[in-house]
Amino acid sequence: MTTPRRRIDARSLRGLAHPLRMAILEALELDGPLTSTGLSARLGESTGTISWHLRLLAEHGYIEEEQERGTKRERWWRVPQVRTELNPADFRDDPETSGALKVYLTDLVERYYDRVRRYVAEDWSGEWQHAASLSDWRDLKLTPEQLLALNEELQATIERYTESALAETGAGAGADAASDGKDSRAMPVIVQLQSFPRRQG
Repeated sequence: MTTPRRRIDARSLRGLAHPLRMAILEALELDGPLTSTGLSARLGESTGTISWHLRLLAEHGYIEEEQERGTKRERWWRVPQVRTELNPADFRDDPETSGALKVYLTDLVERYYDRVRRYVAEDWSGEWQHAASLSDWRDLKLTPEQLLALNEELQATIERYTESALAETGAGAGADAASDGKDSRAMPVIVQLQSFPRRQG
């Protein structure tokens, strides 16, 4: 089943472009549903502050309440099964949104760096070190159309593995780890793709 897609517009970008809201969203994306109390402990902010930012994220559709799990006193929040897409070119001629776009992209790049830094600092087995990759390619010369095609092909490959993992999870529901066909070595994996032009000289 194809995951629904949602394109970020100017209003929803301004609703997301805040370091704490992006940290909240990342925590929910990486580790699943959490309460304001759990997020407060994880991010070092008061529950009141977290709750206020949670409401803003929900207002813009980035998160939703997990009603079947929550209570009147404790609400659980999750990221809906919708793939969000941001095209910076949409805001190229919008001065009111350019500041929010810079905040969003700068924070995003810092989070990408922090993820790699944590991986390098941690002690991983030789098997995982061999499987992982920190690579770059510097000898490409592409047109905008070629770069777009390259990114779309890479994204399609990643989505194929994502859909396979989701299918395995669904097939294994209610079965024990030994009988559902999944490899017990499987761990969460982050794929970071950064492709952009550079000016010479």
